Amino acid sequence: MDDDLLPIGRFARLAGLTVGALRHYDEVDLLRPADTDAFTGYRRYRRGQLETARTIARLRDLEVPLDEIAAVLSSADPAEQRRRLASHRARVEARTNRLHWTLHVLGRLSDGKEPIVTDNPTPTSQATSVELDAATHRQLGVDLYNATWTLLEKPDRTPAETDEMIHRAHASRWHWARVGTPVNLARGEWLCARVYSTLGRGEPALWHARRCVELGEVAADRESWDVPSAFEAMARASFVAGDAEAGREWKARAIDAVAAIPDADDRETIEQDLATLPD
Repeated sequence: MDDDLLPIGRFARLAGLTVGALRHYDEVDLLRPADTDAFTGYRRYRRGQLETARTIARLRDLEVPLDEIAAVLSSADPAEQRRRLASHRARVEARTNRLHWTLHVLGRLSDGKEPIVTDNPTPTSQATSVELDAATHRQLGVDLYNATWTLLEKPDRTPAETDEMIHRAHASRWHWARVGTPVNLARGEWLCARVYSTLGRGEPALWHARRCVELGEVAADRESWDVPSAFEAMARASFVAGDAEAGREWKARAIDAVAAIPDADDRETIEQDLATLPD
């Protein structure tokens, strides 16, 4: 027997994979064993395959699909590998944004801050030049805020959709400025900051994140999570702008502030956002 060959069980333990996963990777031609016994069907692997197996395990932990892993492993071009992983990152970020929006709306519904049944459940981005009453401004502010998340969660936005996403966020902030309190304005600035951070545009992200902090800190009607969320926006914008030192400082401030939030669900929402930031 070749001493370099490892039985599937030992190879699985060394690689950090399960035996079942290795069998599946063989079936889909992602990681073939070095030898398969013709009579027993036993699979054996070479030690030199451990690096590939551990890479697969790491990428699976990051939820990279198997077909993408296969493409990454088969490519000899580092730029192509990075491009594929960047595309996966965009999908994960879109899903994170969607979950953040879902948690936000569910929180407001469960706290009684929004009606569960509404006459206008579909977000709209239409505006009008006529004089609007306060209720209409509020409704448009909410609808445009929610509609922005519809585009934030899309990993494959077109340039036109990106334009629309930016303008929806600003339009929501504008409508809230007509009838809202400082905390409504702070949340509108937070959304603008998140949009620009997602787009990798550091300067406007920092501008709106700073305004979010300024408005949030003076808002008498703020909730316990508003200021920690503003600090998170500053951290994210700082990292996007290339100022890692400031990003780490704002992240530390956000972590400290989050600890003071009494509601566990509110804490978790911001903690999940903070977990997506660099160390």
